[in-house]
Amino acid sequence: MIENIKWLGHASVLIEREGKVIYVDPWKLKTAKKADLILVTHSHYDHFSIEDINKIMGKDTVLISTEDVVSKMGKGVVLLPGEKKQLDWVEIEGVPAYNIGKSFHPKESKNLGFLIKFPDSSIYIGGDTDLIPEMENLKADIVILPVGGTYTMDAEEAAKAVNIIKPKYAIPIHYGDIIGSESDALKFKSLVKESEVVILKPE
Repeated sequence: MIENIKWLGHASVLIEREGKVIYVDPWKLKTAKKADLILVTHSHYDHFSIEDINKIMGKDTVLISTEDVVSKMGKGVVLLPGEKKQLDWVEIEGVPAYNIGKSFHPKESKNLGFLIKFPDSSIYIGGDTDLIPEMENLKADIVILPVGGTYTMDAEEAAKAVNIIKPKYAIPIHYGDIIGSESDALKFKSLVKESEVVILKPE
């Protein structure tokens, strides 16, 4: 499953599985495959790009996001933290994503992380979040977390989250563009105890 995940830079991720294409927070796309599913964590410009969404949106594409994003797009399915949406090939669960002690992403904004559940595996993408109590109850085979700090958790917090969730694989993102650098990813890798950290090159 890990080989089916591509990091497209910053917070943008592409997941391909059994002919299905999922984009998470598509932004500054270099190439554009038609998406079966688009997941947008929140409406900040570096996560929600109408231009990029329109490049990959087909007539049958499902967009799942916050109320704010769906309102601005004029289409899509609203997902709240704690809710689940079942498609015929995948289940999407909304996970809270927010800052503690910072004002960039308040909890009341109802921004999202996503737990993507396939029949035989699961992927958790944190969105713009700090280390939050809700992570203690999460279970996922693959965890994809921000490590750049300032607006999100830093490498140390992200490693703590992985050590709590204990996935098989962990992938650092949200560095190398607006904030953070590869050194944050390497620090993250050095602090993760049991999970295998996979540092992807942006594509």
